Amino acid sequence: MPDAVDWNLAATLGARVVGGGPRLSPDEANEVVAELYYLAGEATPLVQETTGLHQHLPSEVKVVDRAEWIRSNLDSFRRISAPLTERLETASAFTREVGSRATGAQLGLVLGFVGSRVLGQFEIFTEDDPRLLLVAPNIVEIERQLQVKPRDFRLWVCVHEQTHRIQFAAAPWLTGYLLENIHEYMGLSDMSTGELFGRLAGAVRAVRSGDEPDGVIGALQSPEQKQVFDRLTAVMSLLEGHADVVMDEVGPQAIPTVKVIRAAFQYRRAAGTSGWEGFLRRVLGMDLKARQYAQGASFVRAVMADGGMPRLNAVWESADHLPTRAEIEDPTQWLARV
Repeated sequence: MPDAVDWNLAATLGARVVGGGPRLSPDEANEVVAELYYLAGEATPLVQETTGLHQHLPSEVKVVDRAEWIRSNLDSFRRISAPLTERLETASAFTREVGSRATGAQLGLVLGFVGSRVLGQFEIFTEDDPRLLLVAPNIVEIERQLQVKPRDFRLWVCVHEQTHRIQFAAAPWLTGYLLENIHEYMGLSDMSTGELFGRLAGAVRAVRSGDEPDGVIGALQSPEQKQVFDRLTAVMSLLEGHADVVMDEVGPQAIPTVKVIRAAFQYRRAAGTSGWEGFLRRVLGMDLKARQYAQGASFVRAVMADGGMPRLNAVWESADHLPTRAEIEDPTQWLARV
């Protein structure tokens, strides 16, 4: 029986779409890789001092190219897609085959598009210990586009990604919480063909009009899925917003051009919301991720204004202390509850 996803098709298509990245000589490539490993180590104590989180870090750091980033994500998707595979067991052989290839093609296209833009990722759904991935060609490409100081930009990126690594070390229960909600979300995705086409039509209208705040993703959800999606969105907003604040809080004593980098990076984010790329980002839900950064950072700064990092660090104590989506948007609710 085929899996829920044609993984070989996804990997092949993703590799074709993503491309190889900027041109570097072998010596230049080796220098970039070596510096990223060094700066990842340098970022760790900076993050620990800024956050007050000093947990042991069992995970590893790995500098990768675009193709390896795609392979790593496909491995993770394979591990978390059990609910989809179980549902396929009741379908006909033709439906299983068509569905598997269609999903593989979609996943390959998405990973190919995202894989040329992502700078780093803390990969938690691994077979062994989690690991931090730094995507070297993308870091080089973006620092060239922004015309910023390479060493400062690379350390800035490392601080953001090491923050994610430290978050999960401070909250070892968080991986299980995310996996439980992802599986619940997948388990609620049972739609008839008529319902699917009806929601797809609504999704197209939502993207064109901008009426659905969560874009295509929101338009395709059932009410039950929306509840789970809001929980996941709140967690991702917290994680990304916290990392965004930390990378700026580290400050110019460690990253002298941090203000220049932040301004250039914010301009780039805003520029990506227009034209065909902006439309594609809305279809893929990437504009939602940009909103998560902004709302999550606002939440973190509001909590810190009330009691500094010690006040904020209560979120890592238990799932009950995680903010809801409404609390992300209105931090006073979380401050009153926790």
